[in-house]
Amino acid sequence: MVQRVATVAFEGIEAKPVDVQVHVLTGQVVFNIVGLPDKAVSEARERVRSALVASGLALPGKRITVNLAPADLPKEGSHFDLPIALGLMAAIGAIPADALGGFMVLGELALDGRITPVAGVLPAAMAANGMGLGIICPAACGPEAAWAGEDVEVLAPDNLVQLANHFKGTQVLSRPKPGIRTVEAPLADLRDIKGQESAKRALEIAAAGGHALLMNGPPGSGKSMLASRMPSILPPLSPAELLEVSMIHSVAGELQGGELTTRRPFRNPHHSASMAALIGGGLRVRPGEVSLAHHGVLFLDELPEFQPQVLDGLRQPIETGEAVIARANQRVSFPARFQLVAAMNPCRCGHATEPGYACKRMPNERCMADYQAKISGPLIDRMDLVIEVPAVSAADLILPPPAEGSREVGERVAMARALQAERYRGLGLKAMLNAHAPPSVLDTVATPDKGGLALLHDAADTMRLTARGYHRVLKVARTLADLDGASTIGRLHLAEALSYRGATDRARAAA
Repeated sequence: MVQRVATVAFEGIEAKPVDVQVHVLTGQVVFNIVGLPDKAVSEARERVRSALVASGLALPGKRITVNLAPADLPKEGSHFDLPIALGLMAAIGAIPADALGGFMVLGELALDGRITPVAGVLPAAMAANGMGLGIICPAACGPEAAWAGEDVEVLAPDNLVQLANHFKGTQVLSRPKPGIRTVEAPLADLRDIKGQESAKRALEIAAAGGHALLMNGPPGSGKSMLASRMPSILPPLSPAELLEVSMIHSVAGELQGGELTTRRPFRNPHHSASMAALIGGGLRVRPGEVSLAHHGVLFLDELPEFQPQVLDGLRQPIETGEAVIARANQRVSFPARFQLVAAMNPCRCGHATEPGYACKRMPNERCMADYQAKISGPLIDRMDLVIEVPAVSAADLILPPPAEGSREVGERVAMARALQAERYRGLGLKAMLNAHAPPSVLDTVATPDKGGLALLHDAADTMRLTARGYHRVLKVARTLADLDGASTIGRLHLAEALSYRGATDRARAAA
């Protein structure tokens, strides 16, 4: 008789159903796992054998065959340990044969029989809910699985003995409660930054519309401080956003204790990051930083120091909102609707813009152009706002803290985002922010008044705006109008939006 246990394999954040089929019959004593398993799945033989012995059971001296169907779907990860072990326990009579029929199972086994945490429990629980099944998972992942819904039966044992006793009726496993991360360090406040009022204004605009922001300035001017305060002015994740973000972090194994948080992600990778680390991929395809920053902020400090091909890999996720990793035998897509914030020095030494400074290598303008040319023109063209962040003077530092902090700015950002969500929901679009609005609706939602239209036509010729640049100016102007509570884009809104685009064009010329 073949014993069947339901589990999943992951393609991106999608959980694909897998049928674990365990067959025990008389013959040569072997333990085979078939069905396109990777190394971690093949090694499950030894973990399952030792875990069963530690739990007071022993593998029968027979031929054991485990098939992971469908056989042409790649199986990766250690979460197949528990379904294989439970299938064997049911086959030898250690648990009732029909006990596993209503459950999806995943978990890794330690050699002493404990069930250790695995990645991807949340999307697996959501898939189980959709199939009308309960879920069996490690105890540490129980709070994560409980978010799939009250209707989903969740069993989260600590070891195999507890689970066997539960099925025999000698022990009852209680349903875990959804985990919420409540104790978190307070976010850095904009009130800590003295001076840099124009940079704070650009940060507010970027946060309100989800726009990409590039800050250019000498070392110590406060670029990193400004970027680190972006999360403090962003509204918390909505329930739908929370679910998407948590599923990505679950697949990546970054949900601590299975606890979810409404705080938006802020990812700050080092400039030595590889293509696989930033975009996603690897031997076992994992989400990259662009996906881990989904619905949050991706901050790239020292932008020109990243590898050029890695930076150009950002171009598709910025436009489409997803990172697609293609392999010979599979194609995986991860959500990647992030907000890009980047910072850079004007040149390699960072002092080319200081009055009276003369570069020893070459003229200042040439030095700046060579350094900024490390960033490709197409990537610069995708930056909605490019600003110059001047050095902070001593006179600024001795001033008292500003009266306005992150709370006041965050209220305006939340108000502007609420207007955008209502606008695009009324149009039946998934886009919730101006930065993500498709060009086809800009004529409807971002039509300038007569004075603004004339200014835009003149600027498009003078500044030689690309089609992408033209649309991005309209999106930034729409955000400026939303911050003012205006229904129509005026000349002043377009003038400010074009001022940020002027710096973009200069940077693109250098590239």
